Amino acid sequence: MSDLEPGRSEVASTLPDIPVIGPTTGPTADPADDPSTQVFDTSEGIKAAESESSGSRGGVGGLLKSSAVMAVGTVASRLLGFVRNAVIVIALGTGPLGDVYNVANTFPNVVYDMLLGGILTAVHVPMLVRALEKDRAYGEEYEARLLTIVLGGLLVLTGIAMFCAPLLVDLYASGFTPDQHKLAVIFALFFLPQIFFYGVGALAGASLNARGSFAAPMWTPVLNSVVVIVVGGAFLVVAGPGVTPSSISSSDVTLLAGGTTLGIVVQTLAMWPSLRKVGFRFRPRFDFRREELAPVGGMALWTLLYVAIMQIGFVVNTNIAVRAGVRGEKEHLGYGVGLTPWNNAYLLFQLPYAIVGVSVMTALLPRMSRHASEERFDLVRDDLTTGLNLSSVIIIPSAALLFALSPELVTAFFSHGSTGVADGLMIANVVQAFALSLVPFAIFQLLLRVFYSLADTRTPALIAIGNIAISITLGLIGYAILPTDMIVEGIAIALGISWVVGCMVAALILRRRLAGLEARQMVRTHVKIAVATVPAFVFALGVHELFVKLFYYQLITSVAALAVGGAGAAVLYVLVARRLRISEVETLAGTVMRRLPGRVSS
Repeated sequence: MSDLEPGRSEVASTLPDIPVIGPTTGPTADPADDPSTQVFDTSEGIKAAESESSGSRGGVGGLLKSSAVMAVGTVASRLLGFVRNAVIVIALGTGPLGDVYNVANTFPNVVYDMLLGGILTAVHVPMLVRALEKDRAYGEEYEARLLTIVLGGLLVLTGIAMFCAPLLVDLYASGFTPDQHKLAVIFALFFLPQIFFYGVGALAGASLNARGSFAAPMWTPVLNSVVVIVVGGAFLVVAGPGVTPSSISSSDVTLLAGGTTLGIVVQTLAMWPSLRKVGFRFRPRFDFRREELAPVGGMALWTLLYVAIMQIGFVVNTNIAVRAGVRGEKEHLGYGVGLTPWNNAYLLFQLPYAIVGVSVMTALLPRMSRHASEERFDLVRDDLTTGLNLSSVIIIPSAALLFALSPELVTAFFSHGSTGVADGLMIANVVQAFALSLVPFAIFQLLLRVFYSLADTRTPALIAIGNIAISITLGLIGYAILPTDMIVEGIAIALGISWVVGCMVAALILRRRLAGLEARQMVRTHVKIAVATVPAFVFALGVHELFVKLFYYQLITSVAALAVGGAGAAVLYVLVARRLRISEVETLAGTVMRRLPGRVSS
């Protein structure tokens, strides 16, 4: 997923991280077959992917087909995830208790993001694709050896993390009060076992993606969200609003923290039917081969360096946000200004990227990896162009609508129970700061995937050094000079500037590595999309101003403003885009209308 991402209580996407009709899937395994004799039958998935890549140079149709169930599943997952986070915010508020919950739940989520957006995305999928293309039987053996090592590592990592729970709280939230610190450690001990299940789920998802099966990783988070929604609702009923770190009971802690972890367990176990469907039967193998592990180790080391660099920035930003929240309590601002507003703003900011960008990137990575292994860098370049253009036709207008309508969005979903209107508007302010950088964020993530498809994890790690230096420096400056209620907005803007710089550096390097980029075509398409977005943005902003002037921020009127502003802006955008002949909009809209209803396969 994403760099410097605040700890999500969902994932991922998201995004982790990302991920518009029927995916390419492997053959269905017969449940009556003897499990001990089942093997991975990858031929159909690989052939389908090869067929996609051998079509038109842009590969738009094939990419849409591979992205289908991911986009649909991610919409369902993210919408329910949005409701889930809203329930948690309503139950806990955006103040001290909400910050404690989010800090503690950050620890396993960070590890998940490292696995999905880092090591597994950068190493597992490209290397597995190469092994499966070499020989199916060899690919099975290679994967079994790799999974054996990683699963053992996950168990060790989970145990170490639980032992170090107090140190993790000190590291990520040094500004907590004693009551907050004590409760955060207890929460962390409940949450940290999620690391193992996140890792298993990420491994399963990567293995399915490498075989052209994309449904389960995008749909199973729905089950997690359902569990946490029930848990959050039960907590609100049992404990009531206004609970603080000093007043929460041990039974309430068990309900809230244990229920949150149960959601992740259910999400992970729900992957099993899809794994069986493609013939998966894991048997540990300990006949490790140096020639196999050496390249994986080299790639993983650079990825770990990248992750470590990202974590430095994440630790600094989390501490800044936590200290802003504590300072806000001391100043009696009356609303949360710390980590909880930042986390929930990031969830909203990341939603368009998670639905479209992650889906496109997840479908692109195996394809780009095949093209890179064949040294068809012209096709890698085409894949990049296609992915950027397809993502941007949704992400650019989404960024504009997020900026214009975020107050109504937050009021409708968050401003209830323990969360007042002022708390919600604080979240909206951070959403607007994040929305300014949604486009460079999405572009940067896709550029990183190109490096991973080239089996290059070194360059992203080196780029990250500059990114972190920029974001940390600007974030600390913001903490020193900004008013308390603007500190987390400053962090969001600092991250945005670092993503812009990262895009520029990554594009320059890839231009040399791929013997050029189709820059003229991409710029032309993005300018057209931006022009088509302007009328939609003006309309949505006008609706926002009108409804605020007439009704201020109320639930019913906020929902009405979202409906009117969102629908009207969408119609204007599509009309202008068609007038400008933006082919990606035509293709995307036509595909959704033709294939979406009743045609999603797992």
